[in-house]
Amino acid sequence: MDAAATLDKFCRAVERRDGASFAALFAEDGVYHDVFYGAFIGRAKIAEMIDDWFYRTARDFRWDMHDPVSNGTTLYARYTFSYRSTLPEAPTERVCFEGVAIMGLRDGLIASYREIANVGPALVALNFAPERVCKILAKEDAALKKDPDMARHIA
Repeated sequence: MDAAATLDKFCRAVERRDGASFAALFAEDGVYHDVFYGAFIGRAKIAEMIDDWFYRTARDFRWDMHDPVSNGTTLYARYTFSYRSTLPEAPTERVCFEGVAIMGLRDGLIASYREIANVGPALVALNFAPERVCKILAKEDAALKKDPDMARHIA
């Protein structure tokens, strides 16, 4: 797998609203775990996430991956991501955030995708009420505490 080429196809497919091309980068049973929307399992659901979920409340996506590192079974890349929100309370300027993509690889395809994203600045940029921001961050906290890798930290 050429990591840089795969990441470029990944990002450009989102920008084109091309769920089929995006999903083709994943194994048939692949999982995409989105920081906002949760898990989408299988190519059909992953394509739906791009074509429908992403574009329900946003448009004009830009996504870039930086500094990819892979050992052949795991691919990490820092990313920058932005879009224009279509939510009524959101401003007209781009909403930006950064994160790290973590991909499990199998047979040249993405078997799993998850991300760690700094969503706080984006939530503020969207003009979300403090209570709404707290609710979203509390949900992230609850998910983090369920992660098996955190067991030693919360025991």
